[in-house]
Amino acid sequence: MNWLKKIFSKHTPPQDDRDPSQSNAYDLIGGEKVIRAITKCFYQKMASSAETTTLLAIHRAPIAESQQKLFEFLSGWLGGPQLYQQKYGHPALRARHMHVDIDEAMRDQWLFCMKFAIEENIKKPEHRAAIFEAISTLADHMRNQ
Repeated sequence: MNWLKKIFSKHTPPQDDRDPSQSNAYDLIGGEKVIRAITKCFYQKMASSAETTTLLAIHRAPIAESQQKLFEFLSGWLGGPQLYQQKYGHPALRARHMHVDIDEAMRDQWLFCMKFAIEENIKKPEHRAAIFEAISTLADHMRNQ
């Protein structure tokens, strides 16, 4: 997460189980409240957009479970509490998603929802841009087709 550390120059002391070498983007964007709003908005966009029917179809019901896992992952990924890792171990995202065919179209559907959620919930444009750039790289890494 050094990419976030470079973008956000402030450094806060570690809290809870946070890794002190991680960025503090979690706090700068609003912490748990904002991350929850992003994940809720992400799945609402997915469920309501004609452009994302293929993406929605691969998610197991209930969506609330996927939403919670995304919240837990983003919490740690952005420098907050490592909730996902505490529950499930290392994210190993590619391995956990190998059962799904992720091509450019699927990646783009996912990024369409994430971009909307980020733009709706993160106030500062420079934070939106930095986080979307980083998550776009992550999403591209997830492709297996």
